[in-house]
Amino acid sequence: MPIYEYQCQACGNEHEALQKMSADPLIICPACNKPELKKKISAAGFRLKGSGWYETDFKGGSKKNVAETAKSAPAKPTGGCGSGSCGHKH
Repeated sequence: MPIYEYQCQACGNEHEALQKMSADPLIICPACNKPELKKKISAAGFRLKGSGWYETDFKGGSKKNVAETAKSAPAKPTGGCGSGSCGHKH
């Protein structure tokens, strides 16, 4: 559910509300109780649940980051045609 920002045109109070996208906009100011609340135009807001991203949520203790492993592992010849073992002259 997105978080919407509102501002009262009567008293200037700013208010945030967690609402469904299909919900009607709020109009009653929680500070002064006047029907002067207007929705502000702002960046889309959302909530992330959990303690972090893939690195902290889904990996086992001994697994390493794939990018770090690729940087530290030296390239080894595989014995394919590039190494001359296929019989072709290079």
